[in-house]
Amino acid sequence: MEEAMAAGMKEVFVANHSIVSPLGFTSEENFNNIVNGNSGIQSVQYSFSDNPFFISALDEALVDEHFKSHASPLDYTKLEKMSIMAISHVLNQSNVNASAKDTLLIYATTKGNIDLLDKASSLKKFATERMTLNGFAKHIAAHFSFVNEPIVISNACISGLLALIVAKRFIEAELYKNVVVAAGDIISEFVISGFKAFNALSQSACRPYDRTRDGISLGEAAVAMIVTENKSIANNPLRIVNGSSSNDANHISGPSRDGNGLLQSIHHTLKENDSNNVDFICAHGTATVFNDEMEAMAFSRAGLEEVPMNSLKGYFGHTLGAAGLLETIISIESLNNDLLIASKGFENEGVSKKINVIEHTETKKNMKSFLKTSSGFGGCNASVLISK
Repeated sequence: MEEAMAAGMKEVFVANHSIVSPLGFTSEENFNNIVNGNSGIQSVQYSFSDNPFFISALDEALVDEHFKSHASPLDYTKLEKMSIMAISHVLNQSNVNASAKDTLLIYATTKGNIDLLDKASSLKKFATERMTLNGFAKHIAAHFSFVNEPIVISNACISGLLALIVAKRFIEAELYKNVVVAAGDIISEFVISGFKAFNALSQSACRPYDRTRDGISLGEAAVAMIVTENKSIANNPLRIVNGSSSNDANHISGPSRDGNGLLQSIHHTLKENDSNNVDFICAHGTATVFNDEMEAMAFSRAGLEEVPMNSLKGYFGHTLGAAGLLETIISIESLNNDLLIASKGFENEGVSKKINVIEHTETKKNMKSFLKTSSGFGGCNASVLISK
């Protein structure tokens, strides 16, 4: 903190947050379910496939029931409803004025209203522009009367974490005082088919870093967080110490085998901070063979092999563009509660480099900071250090 002040940099804090997922409609509900070892991943049968998929999907009828107090469910898509509930919660908690000129909305997603592309869908009544990511974000912003045009970040699976980094930079540059960072993605036939074509889907609930891992379990969620210069907004504000992104330019879908891209991001994020002060790592951990091996290589090369580490994909599945922000929120709750969360699905180490995967949820007193990392298609990587 002293270094930031000496350098004349504005401090940036993460404040109120909210999660809408199969594990609950608030951050607290989601965190409590995780502490109790519950997962949203289930076997689901779709009409377009002979075989079921292990996914974490939210029943839209339940979404509608919770959304009724906000507006008519018939006027919004599933992702819009989930997003509006998450954003409403953080705005109400923080008393941040969406229509203020110094408030911005950043929305991170990979596919947005992807269900509107289904020709057989009952959603054809919605305006065509809401199929585009920009149109989707503008529709969300209009609901809350944001006066600034929203910014969309769509950079594969690092989108949510990258949005957090961008929000921090906007505030440091004194362009805004408050940024509402939201992220969301849903499961659709298009998304499932794409990952199936890569042979990347697990035949059971995913098992990050485990010897028997065989692919991802898809998930859906919408999340929101206030990023601000005003630490008094929240009861337990945490500081975004640093964050960076990189690209290894290895392959359209496969990560660099030696972890170079993620390693570069970690080095930039920790360059002015002692890695010995990192109490735990919330990693990407998709449970694909190449991703988990690449991460192990990067953490080992960064000297972080002894730091307790987890993946939260065993609870939520892979929520695509929402993953980085969703998992940051759970990690914030972990830090505030001095709890190390078990990496669900892990039993036997299945990577070539030593890593310290958390096997059981346990107390670790006086934790001060954590490192969150994400990686995605196209070789993109991101990391953020958050501290009390």
